[in-house]
Amino acid sequence: MTKVESLYGTTPAEIFQSGIENIDQIEAIALAVKWRDGTVTAEWSNIDARELAHMLFTLDEKYRRDHFD
Repeated sequence: MTKVESLYGTTPAEIFQSGIENIDQIEAIALAVKWRDGTVTAEWSNIDARELAHMLFTLDEKYRRDHFD
């Protein structure tokens, strides 16, 4: 069975730095989304690294536009 650890209190920068440092050990990506109504959905994906990078870039760009422009 897969071990699941909480990332509560961990910054996104710490998570991604850890991923970059251990990229050769990553088999799949797990994602959890907390919605405004308080529900949380989670799933995993063995998405292509290029597609993942594009998704993260797009989310980051939208977040920056919404919060810093």
